[in-house]
Amino acid sequence: MEIGVVGKPNVGKSTFFSAATLSKAEIANYPFTTVEANKAVAFVRVPEPAVELGVTPNPRNSLTMGGYRFVPVEMIDVAGLVPKAHEGRGLGNKFLDDLRQAGALIHVVDACGATDEEGNPLKPGEHDPRKDVRFLEEEIELWFFGIFQRNWEKLSRRVQLAGESFEHLFQELFAGLGIREAHVQLALRETGLDPKKPAQWSQEELFSFTRTLRRLAKPIIVAANKADVGIAEENIARLKEEFSHTKVIPTSAMAELMLKNLAEAGVISYVPGESSFEILKPAELSPKQKKALEIIKKNVLERYGSTGVQQAINVAVLDVLRKIVVFPVEDENRYCDGEGNILPDAYLLDEGATPRDLAYKIHTEIGENFIAAIDARTKRRIASDTPLKHMDIIKIVTRK
Repeated sequence: MEIGVVGKPNVGKSTFFSAATLSKAEIANYPFTTVEANKAVAFVRVPEPAVELGVTPNPRNSLTMGGYRFVPVEMIDVAGLVPKAHEGRGLGNKFLDDLRQAGALIHVVDACGATDEEGNPLKPGEHDPRKDVRFLEEEIELWFFGIFQRNWEKLSRRVQLAGESFEHLFQELFAGLGIREAHVQLALRETGLDPKKPAQWSQEELFSFTRTLRRLAKPIIVAANKADVGIAEENIARLKEEFSHTKVIPTSAMAELMLKNLAEAGVISYVPGESSFEILKPAELSPKQKKALEIIKKNVLERYGSTGVQQAINVAVLDVLRKIVVFPVEDENRYCDGEGNILPDAYLLDEGATPRDLAYKIHTEIGENFIAAIDARTKRRIASDTPLKHMDIIKIVTRK
């Protein structure tokens, strides 16, 4: 699962990507520790369960900081988008190819309206950021429509003449786009179209179906960036009003990047997602940095409660993609693995995942030898098909 960061040029997309990822943090046993130039590791923030249990954690595949556990997720910086990208304009082909890999999209928008449709600089307030959200959704929906339209005759023939299942066949043909059978079923339900007679759908009905499918398979949240500049606050209110179906989160990527850089240098204490920071070494701050921190405190943290960057990641993963975080252990009494590491691992799973799913997530061999599971908090055995809960601590029992 990847989170895509999208947006037109010069809206702070690259700054958001840099601020969202802790690229210098080394995480053991995580497959994306070394990734391509346009990919990095971001983190979902959840409460650190060790605090509740009164133990000291030894994380391996995640990070612990300030009473929170930061669970890794891959993030991809998608090529800058301009109108008519679906026709190949600009870096349109690369943009749309990158989209295939993303499960959800964070659309970084210049909330102060200081860039036009092409990303050229303007004075704050000269551009309406709502236009950017409209055109991004339109570009992706037209791209989806074009892909399905090219394959529609073949799919329709196999459904109506060969009697194949529309839902299964559709998912099979377009699995590379991250489309699952559940997405197809929901899109059919919402549009009310007959999956047994796709050849009879009109072009308008097909577009309605693919537009609904895009929303389900490639959900978008809006990071209203530069939230502290000009009339951004008014524009954010307008964005929330028009796009009530979408999460709109005020952000200041530049503020988050500065806070993280100063925290890494040991000059301030700052936990990503918090509403405050503490200056540890005031003598090492330049007058310009001191002034910038004052502005961040007043215009970002006190106004919005955070820089919004961590919130955007959490909303994308936990709310929109409906993931849960689960902590597997080998000793349910000490909450540790076989080497004594306390709460060493944290995994992101789909909502509704079972203990058996967790076993396979850890390792195929563990999944194949799965017998049962124990809730480490209650010490009770739970059935293999019982849906796990967010923040569960689970011991997997296997055949020896």
